[in-house]
Amino acid sequence: MDTVTVIIPVWNRENTIVSAVRSALDQTWPVMEVLVCDDGSIDNTKKLAASINDTRVKVIEGQHSGRPAVPRNRGIHLSKGEWIAFLDSDDAWLPQKIEKQFKILKQISCQASSTNAFRVLPKMGRSTPYLNKQQEIISFDHLIKVNGVICSSVLVHRSVLEKTGGFPEEEHLKAVEDYALWLRISTLTNFAYLEECLVDYCDDPAGSIRAGVKEREQRENVIRNFWEWTSEGSTLNDQQRKSLMKQMKTAMKNNGRSFWERRKIK
Repeated sequence: MDTVTVIIPVWNRENTIVSAVRSALDQTWPVMEVLVCDDGSIDNTKKLAASINDTRVKVIEGQHSGRPAVPRNRGIHLSKGEWIAFLDSDDAWLPQKIEKQFKILKQISCQASSTNAFRVLPKMGRSTPYLNKQQEIISFDHLIKVNGVICSSVLVHRSVLEKTGGFPEEEHLKAVEDYALWLRISTLTNFAYLEECLVDYCDDPAGSIRAGVKEREQRENVIRNFWEWTSEGSTLNDQQRKSLMKQMKTAMKNNGRSFWERRKIK
């Protein structure tokens, strides 16, 4: 059986961490380990996670960075599973999530998978699906236009992460470092996508790390980061490079970059 490490980055989530961990432990496809990667919590998060009576749960402590990429990468480094699954500390999985992902992964031969999710609103509970997609594959051509991958739904083979270098940790990519990684992954494998909602995704803008983020500026940061990464040796075909150039120039234009600045992108 393929082994799975679940990585949960967390900071001060004492109200949700137990439900997140238990949703990973209760999978119909048993996971090998659940790494709760703490980012310097000062509430009861670590104590509650450590109190869960299951030897698969390990609390990995760290200093506060304020960037989810840092604890996630710490978890990747310490993981033992052949496959890595990411779960945010305020989200939860439905019981058959991992099992259904392995089924579609084998059907269409990908090394990464994502799913749709139920939007969970504060004080309202489960709402509508987060994504409106009807497709089995999310490719580079899809991702370069818009991020259609929900972080808490991702399951990826560790060999892919070894090639992409994990989540970029730069401060200016805070809150969008996952999108930057998905772009890198999409140059190596498509994402096998399940339209079925298999995650409860907490959609609380006020309590999210994305609060106050300027979307246009962040999109340019992500595309620029990916541009620099591809310049270090990643192979894109001609069509992918043209698409990347187009999106880079559009992002720069939307942020008020001059014509002469945009002309430097070649």
